[in-house]
Amino acid sequence: MSSSLQPRLVSLSHRKVPLTPFGCLWIPCSNRFVCLGTGSGPPSKGIIGVYSTTSGEIRDVHTIEKPRAFRCGTFGATSLQQRHLATGDFEGNLHVWNLEAPEAPLYSAKAHREIINCIDGVGGLGIGQGAPEIVTGSRDGTVKVWDSRQKDLPVANMEPAAGINRRDCWTVAFGHACTPWDRCVCAGYDNGDIKLFDLRNMEVRWETNVKSGVCCVEFDGRDTSLNKLVATTLEGRIHVFNMQGFHTDNGFTSRSEKPYKFTAWTVRHLPQNGNIFITSGGAGCLHLWKHESSALLNKTDQEPEDRDSASASRLLSTISLSSQPIGSLDWNADKQGLCIAASFDRRVHILIIANQQGL
Repeated sequence: MSSSLQPRLVSLSHRKVPLTPFGCLWIPCSNRFVCLGTGSGPPSKGIIGVYSTTSGEIRDVHTIEKPRAFRCGTFGATSLQQRHLATGDFEGNLHVWNLEAPEAPLYSAKAHREIINCIDGVGGLGIGQGAPEIVTGSRDGTVKVWDSRQKDLPVANMEPAAGINRRDCWTVAFGHACTPWDRCVCAGYDNGDIKLFDLRNMEVRWETNVKSGVCCVEFDGRDTSLNKLVATTLEGRIHVFNMQGFHTDNGFTSRSEKPYKFTAWTVRHLPQNGNIFITSGGAGCLHLWKHESSALLNKTDQEPEDRDSASASRLLSTISLSSQPIGSLDWNADKQGLCIAASFDRRVHILIIANQQGL
Protein backbone atom coordinates (compact mmCIF):
# COMPACT_ATOMS: atom_id res chain seq x y z
CA MET A 1 0.00 0.00 0.00
CA SER A 2 1.26 3.48 -0.87
CA SER A 3 2.45 5.47 2.15
CA SER A 4 0.05 8.24 1.13
CA LEU A 5 -2.87 5.81 1.56
CA GLN A 6 -1.60 4.16 4.74
CA PRO A 7 -3.91 4.80 7.73
CA ARG A 8 -2.24 7.16 10.18
CA LEU A 9 -2.97 8.89 13.45
CA VAL A 10 -3.29 12.68 13.21
CA SER A 11 -3.43 15.05 16.19
CA LEU A 12 -6.27 17.58 15.90
CA SER A 13 -5.99 19.53 19.15
CA HIS A 14 -4.88 19.39 22.77
CA ARG A 15 -5.19 21.41 25.96
CA LYS A 16 -4.22 21.52 29.61
CA VAL A 17 -6.73 20.36 32.22
CA PRO A 18 -6.82 21.26 35.95
CA LEU A 19 -6.53 17.68 37.20
CA THR A 20 -4.37 14.59 36.97
CA PRO A 21 -6.45 12.55 34.51
CA PHE A 22 -6.81 8.85 35.29
CA GLY A 23 -9.60 8.41 32.75
CA CYS A 24 -11.06 10.09 29.69
CA LEU A 25 -14.36 9.05 28.14
CA TRP A 26 -16.59 10.28 25.33
CA ILE A 27 -20.12 11.05 26.52
CA PRO A 28 -22.31 8.86 24.26
CA CYS A 29 -24.22 10.55 21.43
CA SER A 30 -22.56 13.94 21.91
CA ASN A 31 -19.50 15.99 21.04
CA ARG A 32 -18.58 16.09 24.74
CA PHE A 33 -16.17 14.09 26.86
CA VAL A 34 -15.18 13.79 30.50
CA CYS A 35 -11.80 13.65 32.19
CA LEU A 36 -11.79 12.26 35.70
CA GLY A 37 -9.09 12.10 38.31
CA THR A 38 -7.71 14.11 41.15
CA GLY A 39 -6.93 17.77 41.79
CA SER A 40 -3.62 19.10 43.06
CA GLY A 41 -2.65 19.61 46.65
CA PRO A 42 -3.75 17.82 49.81
CA PRO A 43 -6.41 16.76 50.43
CA SER A 44 -6.86 15.71 46.80
CA LYS A 45 -10.40 16.13 45.59
CA GLY A 46 -12.14 14.10 42.96
CA ILE A 47 -12.72 16.05 39.76
CA ILE A 48 -14.86 15.29 36.72
CA GLY A 49 -14.21 17.83 34.00
CA VAL A 50 -16.78 18.01 31.20
CA TYR A 51 -15.52 19.40 27.88
CA SER A 52 -16.86 19.90 24.38
CA THR A 53 -15.18 19.78 20.99
CA THR A 54 -16.36 22.61 18.77
CA SER A 55 -14.71 23.69 15.53
CA GLY A 56 -11.57 21.80 16.46
CA GLU A 57 -11.26 23.44 19.88
CA ILE A 58 -11.61 21.85 23.32
CA ARG A 59 -13.83 24.02 25.51
CA ASP A 60 -14.91 23.88 29.16
CA VAL A 61 -18.51 22.95 29.88
CA HIS A 62 -18.46 22.51 33.66
CA THR A 63 -16.43 20.95 36.46
CA ILE A 64 -17.73 18.60 39.17
CA GLU A 65 -15.81 18.34 42.45
CA LYS A 66 -16.22 15.58 45.02
CA PRO A 67 -14.39 14.82 48.31
CA ARG A 68 -12.63 11.66 47.10
CA ALA A 69 -10.31 11.31 44.11
CA PHE A 70 -11.61 9.31 41.16
CA ARG A 71 -9.54 6.45 39.72
CA CYS A 72 -11.70 5.06 36.89
CA GLY A 73 -15.05 5.38 35.13
CA THR A 74 -17.37 3.89 32.50
CA PHE A 75 -20.61 4.68 30.66
CA GLY A 76 -20.95 1.02 29.61
CA ALA A 77 -23.87 0.04 31.87
CA THR A 78 -26.15 2.98 31.10
CA SER A 79 -28.71 3.66 28.38
CA LEU A 80 -28.06 6.04 25.51
CA GLN A 81 -30.84 8.24 26.86
CA GLN A 82 -29.55 8.44 30.44
CA ARG A 83 -25.77 8.45 29.85
CA HIS A 84 -24.94 7.95 33.53
CA LEU A 85 -21.27 7.75 34.53
CA ALA A 86 -20.12 5.00 36.92
CA THR A 87 -16.92 5.78 38.86
CA GLY A 88 -14.54 4.03 41.23
CA ASP A 89 -12.52 6.05 43.73
CA PHE A 90 -9.41 5.76 45.88
CA GLU A 91 -11.40 4.67 48.95
CA GLY A 92 -13.18 1.75 47.31
CA ASN A 93 -16.49 3.47 46.58
CA LEU A 94 -18.60 2.80 43.49
CA HIS A 95 -20.89 5.65 42.44
CA VAL A 96 -23.21 6.26 39.48
CA TRP A 97 -23.69 9.93 38.51
CA ASN A 98 -26.12 11.94 36.45
CA LEU A 99 -23.76 14.55 34.97
CA GLU A 100 -26.66 16.98 34.55
CA ALA A 101 -27.50 16.79 38.27
CA PRO A 102 -24.34 15.60 40.05
CA GLU A 103 -25.11 16.85 43.55
CA ALA A 104 -25.66 13.30 44.85
CA PRO A 105 -24.97 9.91 43.24
CA LEU A 106 -27.84 7.91 41.79
CA TYR A 107 -26.28 4.73 43.15
CA SER A 108 -23.61 4.22 45.77
CA ALA A 109 -21.89 1.17 47.26
CA LYS A 110 -18.85 0.54 49.42
CA ALA A 111 -17.55 -1.85 46.78
CA HIS A 112 -14.05 -2.66 48.06
CA ARG A 113 -11.88 -2.26 51.13
CA GLU A 114 -9.17 -0.50 49.12
CA ILE A 115 -8.79 1.57 45.94
CA ILE A 116 -10.86 0.59 42.89
CA ASN A 117 -8.19 0.42 40.18
CA CYS A 118 -10.41 -0.48 37.23
CA ILE A 119 -13.99 -0.60 36.02
CA ASP A 120 -15.97 -1.70 32.97
CA GLY A 121 -19.62 -1.82 31.99
CA VAL A 122 -21.81 -3.84 29.63
CA GLY A 123 -25.49 -4.19 28.83
CA GLY A 124 -25.87 -0.46 28.30
CA LEU A 125 -25.42 1.79 25.22
CA GLY A 126 -27.04 -0.98 23.17
CA ILE A 127 -23.86 -3.09 23.61
CA GLY A 128 -24.18 -6.64 24.85
CA GLN A 129 -27.24 -8.69 25.75
CA GLY A 130 -28.36 -9.27 29.31
CA ALA A 131 -28.60 -7.03 32.36
CA PRO A 132 -26.72 -3.72 32.62
CA GLU A 133 -23.76 -4.54 34.85
CA ILE A 134 -20.56 -2.96 36.15
CA VAL A 135 -17.39 -4.86 37.05
CA THR A 136 -14.76 -3.47 39.44
CA GLY A 137 -11.26 -4.65 40.35
CA SER A 138 -9.36 -3.54 43.43
CA ARG A 139 -6.09 -3.60 45.29
CA ASP A 140 -7.86 -5.85 47.80
CA GLY A 141 -7.57 -8.67 45.24
CA THR A 142 -11.29 -9.04 44.49
CA VAL A 143 -13.24 -8.65 41.25
CA LYS A 144 -16.94 -7.85 41.72
CA VAL A 145 -19.90 -7.50 39.37
CA TRP A 146 -22.63 -4.98 40.22
CA ASP A 147 -26.17 -4.31 39.03
CA SER A 148 -27.26 -0.79 39.99
CA ARG A 149 -30.82 -2.08 40.39
CA GLN A 150 -29.61 -4.20 43.33
CA LYS A 151 -28.54 -2.21 46.37
CA ASP A 152 -25.28 -2.78 48.30
CA LEU A 153 -24.49 -6.39 47.35
CA PRO A 154 -22.62 -7.49 44.20
CA VAL A 155 -24.23 -10.05 41.90
CA ALA A 156 -20.87 -11.85 41.65
CA ASN A 157 -17.72 -11.79 43.77
CA MET A 158 -14.50 -13.38 42.52
CA GLU A 159 -11.86 -13.52 45.25
CA PRO A 160 -8.97 -15.81 46.19
CA ALA A 161 -9.66 -18.76 48.47
CA ALA A 162 -8.67 -18.48 52.11
CA GLY A 163 -4.91 -18.67 52.54
CA ILE A 164 -4.17 -17.66 48.93
CA ASN A 165 -2.12 -14.50 48.48
CA ARG A 166 -4.29 -11.64 47.22
CA ARG A 167 -2.83 -9.88 44.19
CA ASP A 168 -3.56 -6.28 43.19
CA CYS A 169 -6.13 -6.31 40.35
CA TRP A 170 -5.15 -3.61 37.84
CA THR A 171 -7.58 -4.17 34.98
CA VAL A 172 -10.97 -5.75 34.16
CA ALA A 173 -12.99 -6.16 30.96
CA PHE A 174 -16.34 -7.64 29.99
CA GLY A 175 -16.69 -9.95 27.00
CA HIS A 176 -18.84 -12.64 25.37
CA ALA A 177 -22.11 -10.84 26.20
CA CYS A 178 -23.61 -12.26 23.02
CA THR A 179 -26.71 -13.90 24.53
CA PRO A 180 -28.93 -12.98 27.51
CA TRP A 181 -27.22 -15.73 29.53
CA ASP A 182 -23.54 -15.70 28.49
CA ARG A 183 -21.02 -13.23 29.84
CA CYS A 184 -17.42 -13.33 31.01
CA VAL A 185 -14.93 -11.06 32.75
CA CYS A 186 -11.19 -10.95 32.16
CA ALA A 187 -8.97 -9.60 34.94
CA GLY A 188 -5.26 -8.77 34.98
CA TYR A 189 -3.07 -8.58 38.09
CA ASP A 190 0.17 -7.00 39.27
CA ASN A 191 2.07 -10.31 39.19
CA GLY A 192 1.25 -11.03 35.52
CA ASP A 193 -1.77 -13.27 36.12
CA ILE A 194 -4.63 -13.10 33.62
CA LYS A 195 -7.87 -14.84 34.60
CA LEU A 196 -11.00 -15.42 32.53
CA PHE A 197 -14.12 -15.75 34.69
CA ASP A 198 -17.21 -17.41 33.21
CA LEU A 199 -20.14 -15.61 34.87
CA ARG A 200 -22.73 -18.08 33.60
CA ASN A 201 -21.07 -21.04 35.32
CA MET A 202 -19.25 -18.98 38.00
CA GLU A 203 -15.88 -20.57 37.39
CA VAL A 204 -12.39 -19.68 36.20
CA ARG A 205 -12.51 -20.75 32.57
CA TRP A 206 -8.83 -20.09 31.83
CA GLU A 207 -5.76 -18.47 33.40
CA THR A 208 -2.18 -17.74 32.44
CA ASN A 209 0.78 -15.63 33.54
CA VAL A 210 2.65 -13.20 31.25
CA LYS A 211 5.52 -12.59 33.73
CA SER A 212 4.90 -8.84 34.09
CA GLY A 213 2.17 -6.73 35.69
CA VAL A 214 -0.93 -6.54 33.48
CA CYS A 215 -1.91 -2.89 32.99
CA CYS A 216 -4.90 -3.33 30.68
CA VAL A 217 -6.95 -6.08 29.03
CA GLU A 218 -9.65 -5.74 26.39
CA PHE A 219 -11.57 -8.02 24.02
CA ASP A 220 -12.07 -6.99 20.41
CA GLY A 221 -15.79 -6.81 21.21
CA ARG A 222 -17.89 -7.03 24.38
CA ASP A 223 -20.98 -8.35 22.60
CA THR A 224 -19.38 -10.92 20.29
CA SER A 225 -18.28 -14.48 20.78
CA LEU A 226 -14.74 -14.67 22.17
CA ASN A 227 -12.26 -13.91 19.39
CA LYS A 228 -9.23 -11.79 20.34
CA LEU A 229 -7.97 -10.56 23.70
CA VAL A 230 -5.20 -7.96 24.03
CA ALA A 231 -3.20 -7.42 27.24
CA THR A 232 -0.63 -4.68 27.87
CA THR A 233 2.09 -5.01 30.51
CA LEU A 234 4.44 -3.15 32.78
CA GLU A 235 7.51 -4.11 30.75
CA GLY A 236 6.09 -2.59 27.53
CA ARG A 237 4.74 -5.74 25.91
CA ILE A 238 1.45 -6.27 24.07
CA HIS A 239 0.08 -9.82 24.18
CA VAL A 240 -2.58 -10.84 21.65
CA PHE A 241 -4.50 -14.02 22.50
CA ASN A 242 -6.46 -15.93 19.89
CA MET A 243 -9.51 -16.94 21.92
CA GLN A 244 -10.65 -19.31 19.18
CA GLY A 245 -7.38 -21.25 19.21
CA PHE A 246 -7.60 -23.16 22.51
CA HIS A 247 -5.22 -26.07 23.08
CA THR A 248 -5.77 -28.46 25.97
CA ASP A 249 -2.10 -28.39 27.01
CA ASN A 250 -1.08 -24.82 26.21
CA GLY A 251 -4.29 -22.82 26.49
CA PHE A 252 -5.12 -20.04 24.05
CA THR A 253 -2.52 -19.37 21.38
CA SER A 254 -0.83 -15.99 21.62
CA ARG A 255 1.85 -13.72 20.30
CA SER A 256 3.57 -10.72 21.89
CA GLU A 257 5.20 -7.53 20.64
CA LYS A 258 7.39 -5.09 22.57
CA PRO A 259 6.82 -1.66 20.97
CA TYR A 260 7.55 0.30 24.15
CA LYS A 261 10.74 0.66 26.14
CA PHE A 262 8.63 1.39 29.19
CA THR A 263 5.08 0.53 30.31
CA ALA A 264 2.37 -0.30 27.78
CA TRP A 265 -0.49 1.44 29.56
CA THR A 266 -3.75 0.74 27.80
CA VAL A 267 -5.50 -0.78 24.78
CA ARG A 268 -8.77 0.16 23.08
CA HIS A 269 -10.44 -1.50 20.07
CA LEU A 270 -12.23 0.58 17.46
CA PRO A 271 -15.98 0.16 18.15
CA GLN A 272 -16.85 0.10 14.44
CA ASN A 273 -14.09 -2.37 13.52
CA GLY A 274 -12.81 -4.85 16.11
CA ASN A 275 -9.76 -5.67 13.95
CA ILE A 276 -8.29 -2.22 14.70
CA PHE A 277 -6.89 -1.29 18.11
CA ILE A 278 -4.74 1.39 19.68
CA THR A 279 -2.20 1.14 22.50
CA SER A 280 -0.38 3.76 24.56
CA GLY A 281 3.09 3.78 26.05
CA GLY A 282 5.06 5.26 28.91
CA ALA A 283 6.94 7.71 26.68
CA GLY A 284 3.76 9.38 25.41
CA CYS A 285 3.45 7.38 22.18
CA LEU A 286 0.39 5.80 20.56
CA HIS A 287 0.49 2.81 18.22
CA LEU A 288 -2.32 1.84 15.85
CA TRP A 289 -2.57 -1.89 15.06
CA LYS A 290 -4.59 -4.31 12.97
CA HIS A 291 -5.32 -7.91 13.92
CA GLU A 292 -4.22 -10.20 11.12
CA SER A 293 -6.08 -13.39 10.29
CA SER A 294 -4.56 -16.45 11.93
CA ALA A 295 -4.34 -19.82 10.20
CA LEU A 296 -4.81 -21.36 13.63
CA LEU A 297 -8.50 -20.47 13.62
CA ASN A 298 -9.11 -23.56 11.52
CA LYS A 299 -6.83 -25.95 13.41
CA THR A 300 -8.29 -28.70 15.52
CA ASP A 301 -7.31 -29.30 19.12
CA GLN A 302 -5.22 -32.32 18.09
CA GLU A 303 -3.14 -30.55 15.44
CA PRO A 304 0.39 -29.37 16.24
CA GLU A 305 0.63 -25.79 17.35
CA ASP A 306 2.93 -23.11 15.97
CA ARG A 307 2.66 -20.48 18.66
CA ASP A 308 4.89 -18.01 16.81
CA SER A 309 2.30 -17.60 14.04
CA ALA A 310 -0.69 -17.11 16.31
CA SER A 311 -2.70 -13.90 16.61
CA ALA A 312 -0.28 -11.70 14.66
CA SER A 313 -0.85 -7.94 14.59
CA ARG A 314 0.36 -5.41 12.03
CA LEU A 315 1.50 -1.94 13.03
CA LEU A 316 -0.30 0.74 11.00
CA SER A 317 0.79 4.04 12.52
CA THR A 318 2.57 5.68 15.45
CA ILE A 319 2.43 9.16 16.91
CA SER A 320 4.20 10.88 19.82
CA LEU A 321 2.00 13.23 21.85
CA SER A 322 3.78 13.82 25.15
CA SER A 323 6.91 13.20 27.18
CA GLN A 324 4.69 11.72 29.91
CA PRO A 325 2.72 8.44 29.89
CA ILE A 326 -0.68 8.33 28.20
CA GLY A 327 -2.75 6.57 30.82
CA SER A 328 -6.18 6.50 29.19
CA LEU A 329 -7.79 6.34 25.75
CA ASP A 330 -11.30 6.23 24.33
CA TRP A 331 -12.73 5.92 20.82
CA ASN A 332 -15.83 7.85 19.80
CA ALA A 333 -18.66 5.41 19.10
CA ASP A 334 -20.45 7.83 16.73
CA LYS A 335 -17.60 9.14 14.59
CA GLN A 336 -15.30 6.35 13.42
CA GLY A 337 -11.62 6.95 14.05
CA LEU A 338 -12.05 9.87 16.47
CA CYS A 339 -10.04 9.30 19.64
CA ILE A 340 -9.34 11.04 22.93
CA ALA A 341 -6.19 10.47 24.99
CA ALA A 342 -5.10 11.84 28.36
CA SER A 343 -1.48 12.09 29.50
CA PHE A 344 -0.03 12.55 32.97
CA ASP A 345 1.31 16.01 32.11
CA ARG A 346 -2.35 17.06 32.56
CA ARG A 347 -3.15 17.30 28.88
CA VAL A 348 -5.94 15.83 26.80
CA HIS A 349 -5.49 15.17 23.08
CA ILE A 350 -8.00 14.73 20.27
CA LEU A 351 -6.87 12.53 17.36
CA ILE A 352 -8.35 10.95 14.27
CA ILE A 353 -7.35 8.16 11.88
CA ALA A 354 -6.62 9.61 8.46
CA ASN A 355 -6.94 7.44 5.30
CA GLN A 356 -9.44 5.09 6.91
CA GLN A 357 -10.14 3.44 3.57
CA GLY A 358 -6.87 1.59 4.18
CA LEU A 359 -8.23 -0.14 7.27
